[in-house]
Amino acid sequence: MSERYELTLEWDVGRVETVRAKSDQTVVVAALDGGVQLPVGCLTGACATCTGELLSGELHHRRPPRSLKPRHVDAGYVLLCIAEPRSDCRIRVGSKVQSELVENPWK
Repeated sequence: MSERYELTLEWDVGRVETVRAKSDQTVVVAALDGGVQLPVGCLTGACATCTGELLSGELHHRRPPRSLKPRHVDAGYVLLCIAEPRSDCRIRVGSKVQSELVENPWK
């Protein structure tokens, strides 16, 4: 039997949503089940569209997060399409999070 956790999703614009997730459920699926839409792309951990920033708690990637560099993982970034909760979590979400991983060559 899988455990259940509370996921608090926070956007930079001040929006906050809380959803319940099973330990064998990805954050993206738990959000959809809770009526919350998150940015998604490939759903396999390859594109980084669903990147979030783990603010507190513990998430586990089902498979290696191919689109995140080790420094991103070390900084707390996670791929929500392949991340499953291991505790209650606070996660910063939204398209701005993913854009932080890509350097702008025109700066």
